[in-house]
Amino acid sequence: MKISLAAVVPRRARTKAEASERLFEDYVERAARYLPCDSHLFDTEAALLAWLDRQPGRAPAYAVLLDSQGQMYTSEEFATQIGTLRDAGTQRLVLAIGPADGWSNAARVRANKLFSLGRITLPHQLARVVLAEQVYRALTILAGHPYHSGH
Repeated sequence: MKISLAAVVPRRARTKAEASERLFEDYVERAARYLPCDSHLFDTEAALLAWLDRQPGRAPAYAVLLDSQGQMYTSEEFATQIGTLRDAGTQRLVLAIGPADGWSNAARVRANKLFSLGRITLPHQLARVVLAEQVYRALTILAGHPYHSGH
């Protein structure tokens, strides 16, 4: 299984110099030690959805959209979700952070699951870091690595 972390971030809001971007890339690299993992930025929701539908594989990419109305999980439950998808033969898991004004109905219909990082609102840069860290944490939990010690 390959994991893609995607986000809708307009070009004017992007910067490679931010500490959050360096931290995000660090967690993506760490996660890639366990499963192939990459990241993608899109200018618009439509561009993300078009890319999602073009992904190769036997089945469409499994899309998890981050949404305030989505299901909340503990780190262990999130790891179980990823492990279940991996073990079921999912080829590509896409975890996507949407536009600032939220996902459209079309995106919600396309999604396989809606996931929430919690009831608080996070800026996109910070949400990307939290998501990448949770993916890394989930993969270490599945591997039995001591990074996550139940706290």
